[in-house]
Amino acid sequence: MIALPGPLQRRVEALARHMIDVPGMTVDFSAPAGAPALSAPDGVSWRVMKNPVALIIGGVAAVILELAEPRVRTGVWEHTSFRRDPMTRMRRTGYAAWTTVYAPAQAARAMIAGVVRAHERIKGQTPAGAPYRANDEELLNWVHATAGFGFTEAYRRFVRPLTAEELDGVYAEGALSAALYGAHGAPRSAAEMEALFAAMAPKLERSDIVFEFMQIVRAAPVLPVQRLHHPMIRAAVEITPAWAREILGLDRKYGLRPGEETLLKTMGAVADRFLIEDAPPAQACVRMGLPANYLYR
Repeated sequence: MIALPGPLQRRVEALARHMIDVPGMTVDFSAPAGAPALSAPDGVSWRVMKNPVALIIGGVAAVILELAEPRVRTGVWEHTSFRRDPMTRMRRTGYAAWTTVYAPAQAARAMIAGVVRAHERIKGQTPAGAPYRANDEELLNWVHATAGFGFTEAYRRFVRPLTAEELDGVYAEGALSAALYGAHGAPRSAAEMEALFAAMAPKLERSDIVFEFMQIVRAAPVLPVQRLHHPMIRAAVEITPAWAREILGLDRKYGLRPGEETLLKTMGAVADRFLIEDAPPAQACVRMGLPANYLYR
């Protein structure tokens, strides 16, 4: 753990609080005592998912990749509140990710089951006439994989490097939760992630909706610290694979500007050792009989 100068501490606290306080989502991460989560606290996922900088950058990158797939794009754009209220939508998604990783397994299973039931009602046709269902396994695999890729790449790029073994560990640790969502074919290693990218690349396409999404997120108060808002969005584009950026038409002007990578790496490193005791990662550690600062040492 580290202590920060007053202004920087307030910025990091604001960023973390922004992720915690999500309207309509309340999970008790602190009880019952000893209740295991879907993954173990000594795994890589617990360390990666505690970092709000990685979550925000990775979450935006994941949505960019999701919207590149026309069936996913149509489902998201026509059946969710993303266009009306992107800030709440993204914060709820982040909180759901925290629930999946840190909550008692029973609570995580209940939350996931609710998502699966809600997805059962989402179906239709793309503008090109292709049918889609939100619970289609191929689409679930893509959504789950892009989320894992986004969070992990953001952590690797802006927080600290991960070894090949650690990278594989992130994907392997998500296998149980992926299966609960119905994503039985989600990648379980970095190699499987690359194989999925190769299989899905021919199905991805450029769409004005991706650019509309970027405009919406730029205009929305996604972050409590305005100076970090646009750099984090540009960072999300930066970690999107180059071949996907080419398909989508996201050229260099959408990427990071001079000095921004250093700023984000500083924030990412600070956030990785900055403990907020009532945040889900710390509460989950205490529930498991570990020190609150277990993930922050």
